[in-house]
Amino acid sequence: MSEKIDKKILLASPHMSGNEMGYIQEAFDTNWIAPLGPNVTGFEKEVCAYTGANYADALSSGTAAIHMGLMYLGVGKGDIVFCPSLTFSASANPIIYLGATPVFIDSERESWNMSPVALAKAFEKYPNPKAVIVVNLYGQSADYDKLKAIVDEHHVPILEDAAESLGATYKGVKTGTIGEIGIYSFNGNKIITTSGGGMLVAREKKIIEKVEFWATQAKEQAPYYQHKEIGYNYRMSNVVAGIGRGQLKILDERIAKKKYIFDYYADAFQDLEELEMMPIAAYGEPNYWLSCVTIKPEYEVRPKALLDYLASKNIEGRQIWKPMHLQPVFKGGDFFSHNPEGTSVAEDIFARGLCLPSDTKMTDEDLERVVTRVSWFFGAEAARR
Repeated sequence: MSEKIDKKILLASPHMSGNEMGYIQEAFDTNWIAPLGPNVTGFEKEVCAYTGANYADALSSGTAAIHMGLMYLGVGKGDIVFCPSLTFSASANPIIYLGATPVFIDSERESWNMSPVALAKAFEKYPNPKAVIVVNLYGQSADYDKLKAIVDEHHVPILEDAAESLGATYKGVKTGTIGEIGIYSFNGNKIITTSGGGMLVAREKKIIEKVEFWATQAKEQAPYYQHKEIGYNYRMSNVVAGIGRGQLKILDERIAKKKYIFDYYADAFQDLEELEMMPIAAYGEPNYWLSCVTIKPEYEVRPKALLDYLASKNIEGRQIWKPMHLQPVFKGGDFFSHNPEGTSVAEDIFARGLCLPSDTKMTDEDLERVVTRVSWFFGAEAARR
């Protein structure tokens, strides 16, 4: 195989469709450069049409959307909020912004998402949390029927963190629309991007109206600037919303390519005894945002060794998210495990897992280069054993 070492294979990078510049040019031509404008309104409507959400509010980031969502759910100082441990820190940070306390929940093996078993344990100790954040990890839905059965019994709302799962489904329903409030991210590495940005979606119009009020500095209806509440500068700009509108047109194509990449790896590695692909749950269809693997526990090699080797060959990978209950910033926080003996599924996935390049611009040659390097790495490791 001829390999171009100077070409870097990226984990996941922005992939423009060619539709974006028309919307951006219109924003310039009409001088809608500041936040708000036709692209913002259009993007909100188009996301609702695609996902089935009733209402949407375009914001500056997915993190801002979580912050606003938790505020609407009444989270404040001293409250408890349940959150998956195996996630990016942006899922948990807004809990701290509001003076509340995160309680971290372990994962289940079947999907790597929040464990219903661990969630039930958490409710035994904390029967009245203010909210439950459920994350759809790496583009795959959590098992909402099982989770909601527990949460609904306690009359606690779910904030669905679908930052990574736009376009994925759970039993035919688009993710982000299952909880009381849902959020999406359009960060640069997501399946579609606005360069930076997010969106909050909800079933009820009053939620969006309140969030939009807070996100535009909580300005009261008055002939002068008057504020009765603390506000935030969280609205999406009309320019970046134009990027989002262009990107949304090709979302299904991007999902198809992500699935192609995942299936390519799965087929190529089916006889590689050291690796296992991230499991795909039967209850839904992911958007396959990142193709993740774990090294089987009987092999001593760690993800860092493989990632360092790939990096030396100009191939970018990444370790699985480090669980929140292991993060120094959350040291001492409560954590509930999935396993009866108290061991952590999330810790095990982190210890053995990594994300392979999943860039939608990858060619078959790029994919074969990754596959070959991974296979060579484990072949060399096997020879040393």
